[in-house]
Amino acid sequence: MLLLSKLAALGVIIWFYTTADKNGAPHVKWAVIGLVGYVISWYLVDAILDNALSVVIAKRGTGAFIIGQLPTLGGVVAAYFIRKKLLSDLATNK
Repeated sequence: MLLLSKLAALGVIIWFYTTADKNGAPHVKWAVIGLVGYVISWYLVDAILDNALSVVIAKRGTGAFIIGQLPTLGGVVAAYFIRKKLLSDLATNK
């Protein structure tokens, strides 16, 4: 994982923890769910998109850097939808 990916993972943990705190849900459980969802989606996007597109770009400087960040973007998008699902489940249970 690149530094940006690790910082995004830390941001996802903090984001889920504070969201759970505001809504009276279990903090650590939400943080772990968010982190696991981020990491799984990061690895899936890395395996599918990053490896396929890096062959096409042939490891040129800027293109390789941008393609290398696609798994991070995919992980953050997945974390957004996971958070949205957790919030909707919390609203229906109250």
